[in-house]
Amino acid sequence: MGRDERKTSESTPNKKIKNEKDSEETNWNMESNFNCSANLKTAATDQSLLTILHNIKSSKSPAVINYGASWCQVCSQILPVFQRLSSSFPGHTFVYTDIDECPETTQHIRYTPTFTFYKDGEKVDEMYGAGEERLQDRLWLHS
Repeated sequence: MGRDERKTSESTPNKKIKNEKDSEETNWNMESNFNCSANLKTAATDQSLLTILHNIKSSKSPAVINYGASWCQVCSQILPVFQRLSSSFPGHTFVYTDIDECPETTQHIRYTPTFTFYKDGEKVDEMYGAGEERLQDRLWLHS
């Protein structure tokens, strides 16, 4: 399955979402809106994702990787939730990566968003699609 055949829960790609503070539509820039939390990282290249994965696999701390895409509306909608949850789970490592910025290391991702959970350096779970309550439940489960 090629890069263009990845599935998302939206029917047409759209980079615009409703801004919660006002009702006008705005382009969502995922990287510039990230907070400066020490446990929240962005993997912007294949090499940075490989380094982060190495660190996760050699750590005992729980971790979650959010594989998304800038063109995925559902990904844009769950990203602020992902950011907030990073503050609620300070012992976890949270990582966001755009599948188009890391094409070599994300070839295995078929749906966006995909959340991959790690505990004691091992992959323990994977979640497809968005849902704040589902995501929070998985984080509690793998704490």
